[in-house]
Amino acid sequence: MNRKEFLKDTFKGAIAALMFPYFSKLTHAATVEEPHAPLARPELIAAAREIIAGQTYCAVITQDKDGRPQIRTMNPFPPEEDMTVWIATSTSTRKVQHLRSNPNVTLYYANHAQATGYVAITGRAELVDDRAEMIKRKRAYWDTAFPGFKNLVLIKVTPEQMDVLNYSRGALNDPQTWRTPSLEFKKPS
Repeated sequence: MNRKEFLKDTFKGAIAALMFPYFSKLTHAATVEEPHAPLARPELIAAAREIIAGQTYCAVITQDKDGRPQIRTMNPFPPEEDMTVWIATSTSTRKVQHLRSNPNVTLYYANHAQATGYVAITGRAELVDDRAEMIKRKRAYWDTAFPGFKNLVLIKVTPEQMDVLNYSRGALNDPQTWRTPSLEFKKPS
């Protein structure tokens, strides 16, 4: 590179450095979403179901005796019409101990590989050892893991709140606060 080309490249670099703050603001302004109308409840639930249906697993968050969040991966059943979610587990797990002392739980569904969005369902968990419910929901691997339904318990999560971010359905966060669209559910009595 000769001196003239060097100075030309240096000058371009200096101009670019000086102009970067200006152009970055323009670029940011062009990419920041305008406020959008929130989705109605049925559309938001449909957006949540789409994210959930694309996932085999979800994260289940409970609280230990000291109030610290504890997380694990679970294979839940698809949500029911009212968005109640059922999960099967062993009676000897820590999550069951946690839920016995604090029934507050969060289920988190996300597809991070494709960045489609996420769903967080916060609610109350109930431990259900009803044999009819177990038969209704039976999975093939239970014959080995829970022969005769031994040590099996179902966790019924009744939703109280659901946050939904689904880019393809237009369930988008608020551009100012980043708050995701949220639904409230009737709290169980």
